[in-house]
Amino acid sequence: MNAQTQAKDLPFSMERPNSRQEAEQFCNSLTSSMERLLTLIEEETELVREGKLRDAGKLQVEKSRLIHEYTRGMMCAKEFAVALGNLAPASAQGLRRQHSEFQPVLRINLAVLATAREVSNEIVTTVATAVGAKQRSTTYGPGGNAPVAAGPANGIAINTSL
Repeated sequence: MNAQTQAKDLPFSMERPNSRQEAEQFCNSLTSSMERLLTLIEEETELVREGKLRDAGKLQVEKSRLIHEYTRGMMCAKEFAVALGNLAPASAQGLRRQHSEFQPVLRINLAVLATAREVSNEIVTTVATAVGAKQRSTTYGPGGNAPVAAGPANGIAINTSL
């Protein structure tokens, strides 16, 4: 996908606004994208807290799309800050306020996801250790060696990217 195709997929123009109407349209569109992303993040956080990881995983495609929209929009807003402030000061201030309110919600979501990842890793490690213990012999080996202490089972992998 090239930059021109990506720009067509965004709900706002990536061109610098030249009128009050264009500036307000940009701010309103970006605010709407932020609200949809916020709703989705809150839904994901709740699903993870409830242990519904599969359902939370189904939100990832839409979440990625909205994060892209939000990131591109904030980059444009930063670039257009002077124009937005001059043409639509109230809308630009509302956009700044919403952005600052968005940050704590995002931190909570990241903390919940990190906790879920840590718990999952601990469960898998515990299972691997238990399976490894059952695979070990309790008798002397062919060379007369004593059995080795139980360790993690071979063949169990942990994906740490979440």
